[in-house]
Amino acid sequence: MKPTTVQLDTRTAAFVAGVLLLACSQSLVAQTNWPQFRGPNSRASGMDAGLPDRWSATQNVEWTSAVAGRAWSSPIVWGDRVFLTTVINSGESEPPKKGLYFGGDRLEAPKTEHLWKVLCLDLTTGKVRWEKTVHRGAPQTSIHLKSSYGAETPVTDGERVYALFGGVGLFALTFDGAEAWTKTLEPRKTRYGWGTAASPVLHGGRLFIVNDNDDRAELLALDSKTGKELWRQDRDEKSNWVTPFVWENGQRTELVTPGTRAVRSYDLDGKLLWSFKGMSSIAIPTPFTGDGLLFVTSGYVGDKFRPLYAVRPGASGDVSLKAGESNNTFIAWSDPVGGPYNPTPLFHDGRIFVLYDRGLVSCYEAKTGKMLYDRERLPNGFAFTSSPWVAGGKIFCLNEDGVCFVLRAGDKFELLHTNQLTADDMCMATPAMAGDRLLIRTASRVYSIRTSKP
Repeated sequence: MKPTTVQLDTRTAAFVAGVLLLACSQSLVAQTNWPQFRGPNSRASGMDAGLPDRWSATQNVEWTSAVAGRAWSSPIVWGDRVFLTTVINSGESEPPKKGLYFGGDRLEAPKTEHLWKVLCLDLTTGKVRWEKTVHRGAPQTSIHLKSSYGAETPVTDGERVYALFGGVGLFALTFDGAEAWTKTLEPRKTRYGWGTAASPVLHGGRLFIVNDNDDRAELLALDSKTGKELWRQDRDEKSNWVTPFVWENGQRTELVTPGTRAVRSYDLDGKLLWSFKGMSSIAIPTPFTGDGLLFVTSGYVGDKFRPLYAVRPGASGDVSLKAGESNNTFIAWSDPVGGPYNPTPLFHDGRIFVLYDRGLVSCYEAKTGKMLYDRERLPNGFAFTSSPWVAGGKIFCLNEDGVCFVLRAGDKFELLHTNQLTADDMCMATPAMAGDRLLIRTASRVYSIRTSKP
């Protein structure tokens, strides 16, 4: 039987071509968008095959854009716009030191005027499209020497950008920089005066904010269009710095909020679904998923107990491990000393990669918790705060000195090469990926890293 040949007239062919072009453009936009901290689904995974794996302060640098002030929020991207925040001190700011150390507490807030700003850059050129001062005045709370008043990463739904500044407010701006609405947040005391850092998350027209502090910890849900408060849930917590995670697991959608006293999950109306105890004394890394499991961790370096958990969907009530247990019905596996302090671990291709603050890397089999390699040292690695990311089958670990260690994403530890930015430009923000561009924020600028085309 001969194959049937279908001939299209000019209008039909043009229509089909238009549909295909639209589908391709929508797919391209989806790959380009990086709407929140650690990107889509908080996976920190770059899908574009053209993402660069080699760069320096000059090699494969498409553009740089200087950013005044101090902030450790990550850039986010929608279409051809890059959004980020910064806070400018009209007086003198004490420069931060690199690494883990005691003595960074600053219990008194500065008395000088500060400007809280949201910026929009052009993705292709790095030029500032607009900047908006959303608040000015003297800070009402203190921060740790290494932190900033712009620690929270903004989030966008493609219509507005939502910038959270802890103890100041949540500001919704249009893509042209006009203020859509503002939600004032009262300043509250944090542990050791370290300030705030948990970023907002967005799902189904709702913004979710975890405000764990030493005065009154709470979870808020706001209408993203109006800023109207939909519900508020008190939390039996003190200060934490964890960005919450929206877990869509097939059975239901839930909001996972790790804390020092417990890991808790809520439905989207604020009802508690399940919880378990057994975290370190400070919780920072964001939850993430892979192979049908939810991964939750905390690992304050001063604690002996620094757990990493793999959680199955469908839990209800208290699912805490009993003494001597490493798993139960809903906790698939755990490692009592596997958790990092600052960086969020990474799932890729059936493996969990854990980057520790002092330059060590471990790898687990995601489904079983089997250790593939344990605490392999990055040579001359020092002070890692930003979270690792994956692209092109490689794991990227950026330290505070601007050195990025590139590893093969396999069962064995293999360092491929390193990339070095300017050594005097501190790096603490987690980078973003937009199409074939890598956006790295440092203390003073944003780099667009892109492979040079012949």
